[in-house]
Amino acid sequence: MDKIRSFIAIELPLSLRQELGRIQARLRVDKPRIKWVDPDGIHLTLKFLGNVEAASIDGVTRVMTEAARRVHPIQLNIQELGAFPGPKRVRVVWVGLGGELDKLSRLLQLLETGLAGLGFPPEQRPFKPHLTLARLGNEASPEERQLFGQLITDTRLESDYSFEADALSLMRSQLTGSGAIYSRISSAMLGKGPLS
Repeated sequence: MDKIRSFIAIELPLSLRQELGRIQARLRVDKPRIKWVDPDGIHLTLKFLGNVEAASIDGVTRVMTEAARRVHPIQLNIQELGAFPGPKRVRVVWVGLGGELDKLSRLLQLLETGLAGLGFPPEQRPFKPHLTLARLGNEASPEERQLFGQLITDTRLESDYSFEADALSLMRSQLTGSGAIYSRISSAMLGKGPLS
């Protein structure tokens, strides 16, 4: 049976993706080798589902729609630059989000509860809402990681860009040699329909 590599996310407005592209440009360095995320592909991942049976997609969409119905649109803003696991050992570069994080957490909890009923295990790590800008490959030396971490620490965001998250999207992720290609499978508007 066909499987679809998928995740649930909040897609970003074009103006925010353009702003993230400008932030990436400020961080570009010759070394280490950095894999930058195409700004058009940047999104807020809420739940990575992995390889999902095609027959399960309708059930996932139903859970997503029910969760979305129960939470009104969420105001979010970009706040700071950061790195996982930290600035001394950079692997992932991100922009953190602030705003109505309590509503975002409620939405995530509704998703987790509904998806658990379909057999998807709940995420064990605490949720840190972020937008991934780049990843460093294994060839980056510890010194290069630390120098790049210092650049991240020293770079101040000049924008307090805010946006309204008003929909959930079930996304397909197709891995290619030049990176992942994302396409929307289904979506659900926040706060639409009767609240249960």
